[in-house]
Amino acid sequence: MSSPEDTAVPSLAARSPRVPPEQLVAELVPPPRFGDVRFASYVPAPDQPTQAEAVQAMEDFGGTVVSVGRERPGGLAGLFKRRAPEAAGSSGIYLDGGFGVGKTHLLSSLYHQVVTEGGRRAAYGTFVEYTNLVGALGFLPAVEALADNALVCIDEFELDDPGDTVLMSRLMRELVDRGVRLAATSNTLPGALGEGRFAAQDFQREIQALAGRFDVVRVDGEDYRHRGLPAAPEPLDDAAVERVAASREGATLDDFSAVLRHLADVHPSRYGAMVAGTSAVCLRGVSTVGDQMVGLRMVVLADRLYDRDVPVVASGVPFDAVFTTELVEGGYRKKYLRAVSRLSALARDGAALA
Repeated sequence: MSSPEDTAVPSLAARSPRVPPEQLVAELVPPPRFGDVRFASYVPAPDQPTQAEAVQAMEDFGGTVVSVGRERPGGLAGLFKRRAPEAAGSSGIYLDGGFGVGKTHLLSSLYHQVVTEGGRRAAYGTFVEYTNLVGALGFLPAVEALADNALVCIDEFELDDPGDTVLMSRLMRELVDRGVRLAATSNTLPGALGEGRFAAQDFQREIQALAGRFDVVRVDGEDYRHRGLPAAPEPLDDAAVERVAASREGATLDDFSAVLRHLADVHPSRYGAMVAGTSAVCLRGVSTVGDQMVGLRMVVLADRLYDRDVPVVASGVPFDAVFTTELVEGGYRKKYLRAVSRLSALARDGAALA
């Protein structure tokens, strides 16, 4: 379906950005949504004591990262000295909790504490961004690109297949051996990573090796994005979607089906570049997705839109019905629930534009 507005409004499905490897490294920083957050701006829920405890644990951990960094020798001796590995269980901190409890806020705050306040180097990325980095650079160059950091932050730590399990275990082992500290967030305890997705028992040694590198901090609470709000706003009609797209500079307008087809042709590592600079994503005819590969690509797109505060203006089915029951109840349940949560929040922002 098309309308006269389509000729004047850019299409998201027409964007196929090319991201050089060095840009992937340079962009390992907190996303724009979390560019200014700090521990002081995190408001723990009074009835959830683990939230305040998590703030203190993360801030204390950041203090050790900064202090250890200041003690390292400088000059050529410091440059070529192989740093001693940290003791098991003390090389990282791992925030475990449901989606929407502020784990990304806390992880970003830790990054800012180490970099802005502590003057140390740090890298920040999602799990998939680090696996994409290894794919783009090669394993050893990726290790070298990350090894000069005092801290490496890994958001949305999720193991989707055995290859990723082995890859990330090896990457973190190399970084810890060089004295790099690790911080991660996930909706799954380290020892349970991979459950329900593949034969986890066949990779138990790798999974336990990952778990042994972190002190686990639990963060309880409800999804802050939906406190007192409906799960998803009512979709608009096509005409309203087109009006927003035509009236808002920097907006894109597409049929939902065209975007899904396009995602198959763009590597997930480039989804962020694809939506960069977009003021709103306008979608006609959102429909329920039942294919696993299509659904997982949609999850990554939702994360990148949410990172960048891009409103979504949509017609069709509401976003709490965008994935089939079979997908939501399968092994990637937490990924799909996070995507629904984030898309619903962005759809509320989009409805306000209309």
